[in-house]
Amino acid sequence: MANIVYIAESIDNYIADKNNSIEFLEIIDNPNNIDIGFNNFLEGIDAIVMGRRTYETVLSFSIDWPYTKPVFVLSSKLKNVFENHGENVFILNKSPKDIVKYLNNKGYYNIYIDGGFTIQKFLKANLIDEMILTTIPIILGSGVPLFGNIDNSIEFELVKSEVLLNQVVSSTYKKRK
Repeated sequence: MANIVYIAESIDNYIADKNNSIEFLEIIDNPNNIDIGFNNFLEGIDAIVMGRRTYETVLSFSIDWPYTKPVFVLSSKLKNVFENHGENVFILNKSPKDIVKYLNNKGYYNIYIDGGFTIQKFLKANLIDEMILTTIPIILGSGVPLFGNIDNSIEFELVKSEVLLNQVVSSTYKKRK
């Protein structure tokens, strides 16, 4: 049972630039569109929790809805999900602790936490068990930070690090017990 972050970031820990764009992810040359681990990661999770902005970003891509797992969108503003996602997208407006309890009661134990503000809320509640951070070799200087202020430090240990596509570093951290 784990709450897991899987996200790309700049060297200076931004997940989007000052215009909320993630175009910096496209600087990586991947002509054969090689999966660098995300699909394998998705196979091991039960459900996805993402913030409204992340949800809207995914909707802006020129692709079909990419998730087959249940997706829980955190929002106090959205009342309905958009069409064409199947029946697996739901809106929640709860605290991180209540979300985890709610999802665990539904049988979802390995939960993918996505979106900057959502990740920050789960970190503040000390509810992140593992992080897979993919560092893109760019310094953005400003933008949407991955990490915000938290009241107490949270210790993680590095369990794996690898270079992908000869330029991207993927590091897996687990929370120390």
